[in-house]
Amino acid sequence: MAQLINRKSASVQQSISAITTIYPHLSQLKKLPIIYNNQLDTTVPIISGGGSGHEPAHFGYVGNGMLTAAICGDIFIPPHAEEILEAIRFVHKGNGVFIIVKNFEADIKEFAKAFKAARKEGITIKYIVSHDDISVETSNFQVRHRGVAGTLLLHKILGEAAKRGANLDELEQMALSLSTSIATLGVATKPATIPGEDKKLFSLENDEISFGIGIHGEPGYRTTKFISSEHLANELVNKLRMRLKWKDGDDYILLINNLGGTSKLEELVFTNDVLQLLELEGLHLKFIKTGHLITSLDMSGLSITLCKVKDEKWVDYLESPTDAFAW
Repeated sequence: MAQLINRKSASVQQSISAITTIYPHLSQLKKLPIIYNNQLDTTVPIISGGGSGHEPAHFGYVGNGMLTAAICGDIFIPPHAEEILEAIRFVHKGNGVFIIVKNFEADIKEFAKAFKAARKEGITIKYIVSHDDISVETSNFQVRHRGVAGTLLLHKILGEAAKRGANLDELEQMALSLSTSIATLGVATKPATIPGEDKKLFSLENDEISFGIGIHGEPGYRTTKFISSEHLANELVNKLRMRLKWKDGDDYILLINNLGGTSKLEELVFTNDVLQLLELEGLHLKFIKTGHLITSLDMSGLSITLCKVKDEKWVDYLESPTDAFAW
């Protein structure tokens, strides 16, 4: 299948050039893979990032009421510590910097190096590690805790809190409460392909689905025959219920994430199935969002994120306007 790229090595910079031309409030820092909000005036800046291939994440969530800046590495590879440090230095205005990191070993390694260097320079750093994925390892069936679509709730809620004047300690406490309230589980109907390469990242027959896939194209923990959207939604909701242990009448936030290659019609059919199941469960959905939120290149599939509402401010912050173009 033809892929609409020029050179794989130039793809990240070309995407940055397009974004900063389309959206005047976004600028590139030097010639680095960093986009920042050039109109932001907030007490505590918030930054995040990771590998490319997840578009519109992470650049699409830079804007007033969300991220101050985002740093992207190559496809499925985190940015280098030196690039993260440059972003920290640039956004720091004297009140510290808050950073959202997804729970992948390579990401944590690079961000930790940057934190250490920034602190040596006298910059106060606080952070949260997003760990919403509840899929399991096939070898030992331990929960993976990767940072996936639920990370975006941290971007929006913490970003709005910072806009309204929350200090570094307040952001940290909110992040800790929020991150432990989020759970995500995803499924693929077609694996991802790296740009410029023909090989799929894992094998999946046309009539099969893979439960618990990762946003870096990782295979899931179980492959089975596809039956129907309703059957699929039921299995994912049941697993989320086992994890979150909700009760009739609980307030929740719902995200349905399109992993990249699934049609809008399929996404909406699946969303309808999920909504019907959650209504039967007696949940009150205070905020619902669907779409291409954090993708895995051309992988076809969907994920469900549910977050228990511990604080009504979270819903207010989610509903507040932002000029981050992907929200």
